[in-house]
Amino acid sequence: MSGHSKWATTKHKKAAIDAKRGKLFAKMIKNIEVAARTGGGDPAGNPTLYDAIQKAKKSSVPIDNINRAVKRGSGAEAGGADYSTIMYEGYGPNGVAVLIECLTDNRNRAASDVRVAMTRNGGSMADPGSVSYLFNRKGVVIVPKADGVDEDKILDVVLDAGAEEVNDLGEAFEVMSEATDMVAVRTALVDAGIDYDSADANFVPSMQVELDAEGARKIFKLIDALEDSDDVQNVFANFDVSDEVMAELDA
Repeated sequence: MSGHSKWATTKHKKAAIDAKRGKLFAKMIKNIEVAARTGGGDPAGNPTLYDAIQKAKKSSVPIDNINRAVKRGSGAEAGGADYSTIMYEGYGPNGVAVLIECLTDNRNRAASDVRVAMTRNGGSMADPGSVSYLFNRKGVVIVPKADGVDEDKILDVVLDAGAEEVNDLGEAFEVMSEATDMVAVRTALVDAGIDYDSADANFVPSMQVELDAEGARKIFKLIDALEDSDDVQNVFANFDVSDEVMAELDA
């Protein structure tokens, strides 16, 4: 089980009561707008937009906000910004490799926000390519645990669709595939009547750094600081935290 997934699951549980809920909503709206601009405003013909909308709905983003974002992105309504995707690379405390994915209409602001968050929280920036080789782009579908839905059932449903593995995250299952197979995996789950929380193409680490409680606190603080920027959409890091350490942090 990857440390990133465990951290993502922890964040997911807190999302509904998180003080940063408005910021989370804004980032999801931005994703929808960009997906609509890139692939058109019809979710049926644009899998990226479909998944962005589903994720927003699961997080209780108001449907009016979602619809307006689709219209702005597709050009049906004025006011859409010209967002660019930028990837920054760096190292956090204890040599943890960090990828920071930004979606911004102001490159200078994004670069400044990332650099300040890194340097103030024990991190350092790295040259392009010096960290990204430690990650692979993978499709990650999160399936909440429910009656009649266990690991074996999920495996039966998704293996023929291209899934590579299913991991137990505690309160949910993580279905991993090649990024290009993610839509097929998600579709197979839906066709089988299995609900899912999110479907994303994420950067998954090929090797991990095991952290103790102090190291985990530092990397979580860094990730929080990075994600506090409106321009930062995702943070990926190659750390692993054991269940015992997570229990110590939650105590």
